[in-house]
Amino acid sequence: MELTSQKLRKIAPELDPLRIGTGWKPEDLSKPQVIIESTAGDSHPGSGHLMKLVEAARKGIADAGGYGARYFCTDICDGESQGHDGINFSLASREMIANMIEIHANATPFDAGVFIASCDKGMPGNLMGMARVNIPSVMVTGGTMSAGPDLLTLEQLGMYSAKFERGEIDEAKLNWAKHNACPSCGACSFIGTASTMQIMAEALGLTLPGSALLPATSPDLIDYAYNAGKRAVELAYSGLKPTDIVTMDSLENAIMVHAAISGSTNCLLHLPAIAHEYGLTITGDTFDRLHRGAHYLLDLRPAGKWPAEFFYYAGGVPAIMEEIKSVLHLDVMTVTGKTLGENLAELKANGFYERCQKWLDEANKKYGINITKEDIIRPYDKAIGTEGSIAILKGNLAPEGAVIKHTACPKEMYKAVLNARPFDSEEECIDAVLHHRVQKGDAVFIRYEGPKGSGMPEMFYTSEAISSDKELGKAIALITDGRFSGASTGPVIGHCSPEAAAGGPIALVEEGDIIELDVFARKLNIIGVKGERKTPEEIDGILAERKKNWKPHARKYKKGVLRLFNDLAASPMKGAYLEYD
Repeated sequence: MELTSQKLRKIAPELDPLRIGTGWKPEDLSKPQVIIESTAGDSHPGSGHLMKLVEAARKGIADAGGYGARYFCTDICDGESQGHDGINFSLASREMIANMIEIHANATPFDAGVFIASCDKGMPGNLMGMARVNIPSVMVTGGTMSAGPDLLTLEQLGMYSAKFERGEIDEAKLNWAKHNACPSCGACSFIGTASTMQIMAEALGLTLPGSALLPATSPDLIDYAYNAGKRAVELAYSGLKPTDIVTMDSLENAIMVHAAISGSTNCLLHLPAIAHEYGLTITGDTFDRLHRGAHYLLDLRPAGKWPAEFFYYAGGVPAIMEEIKSVLHLDVMTVTGKTLGENLAELKANGFYERCQKWLDEANKKYGINITKEDIIRPYDKAIGTEGSIAILKGNLAPEGAVIKHTACPKEMYKAVLNARPFDSEEECIDAVLHHRVQKGDAVFIRYEGPKGSGMPEMFYTSEAISSDKELGKAIALITDGRFSGASTGPVIGHCSPEAAAGGPIALVEEGDIIELDVFARKLNIIGVKGERKTPEEIDGILAERKKNWKPHARKYKKGVLRLFNDLAASPMKGAYLEYD
């Protein structure tokens, strides 16, 4: 089989001299040419260490007889973007990363790829770009950071900040948390969006088995990157492509793993967008269907007890899959060239779980604890919960749906009738929450924060202010067409679709409307006006009349990337990918 790179060398005589000028040796030109695409850079801890993995992959490529070329599209950090308009650029950056990968890999010839990322938008951006390019490829995930003293992790900082604002702790305690929450490189050490998407990459079959969400400082991670480089060269000759791996069956596997880990709600933006790049369609309804009856097993933060570095010590994705094997499609193809079932059997045979146990033993000594694998990943028949971790709510308030992570929501808020308190920005809302202008029994709305409104930022600070408040955390709901951090907990409902900027019902909510929330029945409705209940038909008439008088808000962004994103983004429940038709 003649490699693509060699065919194009014959067509474009400039290729050889230009690559020699870049540092290639003449003998490198005839080797399999592998693009190493990464988000390496100084943007945040999840990307600051990735050059080590790039170089390990490059060595693996070289040792397998190929040549690795390093390309970069650094991602941004949602955490560093919080509290100001920087967070509005976050979701749009996913599209731009995918765009740059498409440009990099299609503008010049490559026979295979290694894609390396760690975090919230870098992971899905690379997975989307990988689909667009569709050359034989391996994903390498950048792992998770260590926990700090007292097992402190970053998602707890919102709680410390809210407590400081309320005068419950002093500035010294807040600074202690700030200085110790990120003690190493890697993705934030909880099952937020970054960790969830690393796990999704392996669940889809696009990483080497057992490689997702290792501690970023682990020597095992370097070995995985090296072996990924070697595997990429083999793939260049075998021709196995991402489209041969990502199917509806593998997407369903990923959603079942998502249920078992209580993954981030942002996955409901990213997996549909990834599927879209493969010409496949999954929706919120797909998640809801597969989560019903699914066993939730992973006792890690934010919904659980332990930091994310313990995931690998308990056996990682393979251990989760072993527990839920009965509901998985074990015959799906993976990047190894073997099926998922074959990979799981091979890991058992080659001592993978014994190596993980050694790391767990060391972690117990380091942190002065004594926990077992079963404390981290529960056995299937001793699940934390048996109804998955998310639910899709629908009704006259969210005809296309809205998402709630019910495993992180107080049981008291599973079914409630609430009083509407709408706000047209997060800034207005959080001020009202922190200064107790929001009361028990309120349904707090933050709207015009969807993809077409302001780019769909996270409502993290507001959700933390609510969930950390002893009174409000179990007595109000937060409903938004924006999204939440993977670290968010509490009675929070996001992705409300259609969004306010598109004229969705959330834009029509008025002060004093009566809101029905029912997680069990999957309902989210307006059932009354000014404190008086109405029939569904009366509500429909009222909303229709309000819609006649509704006027769109002025554009927040009139140029640049966010103008492009506002113009083209699909609805939150479709994945907010760029929709051209």
